[in-house]
Amino acid sequence: MELGNKIKQYRIKCNLTQESLADRLNISPQSISKWENGITMPDITLLPELSEIFGVTIDELFDLSVDQKLNRIESKLDIEDGLSNHDFKEIEAYLKEQASTKEYKYKSTYLLSYLYTNRLMSDSKMIKKYATQCIKLDPNKKDCQWMLGKTGNYDCWDWDMSNHTEAINFYRDLYNSDKTSGLSLCFLIDNLIADKRADEAENYIKEYERLCPHNIALIAAYKAGVALARYDESLADSIMNSLEAEHGDDPSCLFEIAQYYAKKAQYEKAINYFEESFEKETKRPRYIDALLSIANIYDIMGNIKKEVEAYDRIIACSKEEWGMSEEVELKDDIRKRDELLNKIK
Repeated sequence: MELGNKIKQYRIKCNLTQESLADRLNISPQSISKWENGITMPDITLLPELSEIFGVTIDELFDLSVDQKLNRIESKLDIEDGLSNHDFKEIEAYLKEQASTKEYKYKSTYLLSYLYTNRLMSDSKMIKKYATQCIKLDPNKKDCQWMLGKTGNYDCWDWDMSNHTEAINFYRDLYNSDKTSGLSLCFLIDNLIADKRADEAENYIKEYERLCPHNIALIAAYKAGVALARYDESLADSIMNSLEAEHGDDPSCLFEIAQYYAKKAQYEKAINYFEESFEKETKRPRYIDALLSIANIYDIMGNIKKEVEAYDRIIACSKEEWGMSEEVELKDDIRKRDELLNKIK
């Protein structure tokens, strides 16, 4: 149904004449008539007021398909950093409704997760803000320390809080239910290596080689990770040296080599490999992971000027290659860059 017909339908349902609706919008009755006959369209600035008068959402004024509505929700979550309670509840109810259908179950369930993540990330910023303020007021109290751990990569000495057993059990069960899922194996191996459970990781790496023999870079990185978990640095070095000798022109291999040296805190070498990985990538748009890693390393090294340069490149890539303009992640990168510039001043 066209927008003009929708307006007519809702106007009649609300017992409004063209004249009374025109009065409420402060326009002429002829304008309403032209809308309803498809001659002209209402100015976009009038849509919020129309939706309020009719008691419907702006989306309901248009005949959007479920796919279009889901795409609009995803775009909204990309762009908005924290939704109003009204928007959150409205989107939540719609997604739960669509998640009960066979056709839209996966997309709606994914978007429900994204919806809650959007709120989590927004709330996390507030948690960090007030938890850090509280800790600064009395650094000898532990009241807010655990809250920081829940909002990001804040580690703690207590093994029972820092181990990845829950994640390992989840991904192991997931893989056992579908032994064709290479991605489940990746996350399983990641968490096993993080906890230095080298023997288990080694066994699953063999499974991964069987499933994904083409992913040479990741297989080498995993084997080096197992060697480091066993405190055999020389073996780990030789694995990565062999990877570079055989596949030194492959950007994905260079990226894994860069990550290897970053994890060993050999930052200058890591930067060089991240740079080479980014420059040798021929596919467009390029992922910004290498640039983010470079920015993080310069943060560790305390080189604010170089960190700013890295964020300038991240912002340029996001805008020029990915076409971003209002996305939350772009805004966050611009905010970080500007905060760094203020430090320099």
